Amino acid sequence: MSDAPGPKVTRGASVPGGGPVIEAADYPLERLLEAKGSRRVTVCIPALNEVATIAGVVRPIVDGLTGSGGVPLVDEVLVVDDGSTDATAEVARSAGATVVAGPPGGFGGKGQAMAAGLEMARGDLIAFVDADVTTFGPHFVTGLLGPLLTDESISLVKGFYLRPLDGEIDGGGRVTQLTALPAIDLLFPDLRGIRQPLAGETAAPRSVLEKCGLADGYAVEIALLIDVVSRFGPDSVAQVDLGVRAHRNRSLAELRVQATDVLRAALQRAEIPTRG
Repeated sequence: MSDAPGPKVTRGASVPGGGPVIEAADYPLERLLEAKGSRRVTVCIPALNEVATIAGVVRPIVDGLTGSGGVPLVDEVLVVDDGSTDATAEVARSAGATVVAGPPGGFGGKGQAMAAGLEMARGDLIAFVDADVTTFGPHFVTGLLGPLLTDESISLVKGFYLRPLDGEIDGGGRVTQLTALPAIDLLFPDLRGIRQPLAGETAAPRSVLEKCGLADGYAVEIALLIDVVSRFGPDSVAQVDLGVRAHRNRSLAELRVQATDVLRAALQRAEIPTRG
């Protein structure tokens, strides 16, 4: 391990309901390469009809963080195509990713696509990033990997960020604000310090993901967070500031489906029966 100073911790060494809160910029590539050792790293990108943005997510990873074009931190870039009807798979492949194609109609949801990616991945550490981000940069990946590579006590890393909406620098994340965080407030108050419980930018060791499993649909992020904390404790979760994250905003009708999945997962883990 390197004798270099550890990453700068912002806003205190920890927050209620979570482990260290860290800046992505404080993980220089040289330090991460030294810390990586013989471990393999996979970046997994679930995607459904993201032809407009998928290359902008794949190329910075392939060109900057793999042996194909940059520093060999990432060993594998997988795009899990969940039944796209556009050219997402073709564009991802041209950008340098390995494409995991689902059955006709796709895998059935985001969580199922992530589980398929985990099954196909060769990495010891798995970083998930979303395919619709328009402000993506290599720091998303290095920020997520940094705590895992440099601190053996970390079992899960969650990204957090500003989320622009309607011309304002922040204000996005409607399901987070109106469903996920209120559910945490009422059912899991020990997790109130987690800024973005639904962040698609998250990373964990393969062993942790296999022990906890990946829930179906849009429940996957909040379910994994609750399950990891239940098994490994709140201090095993690190949060990394990734700056600004802009993406395609969905309609309220689409968000209702996501909110229902999130609320159902939280209620189930709080052992409160649901009827649907």
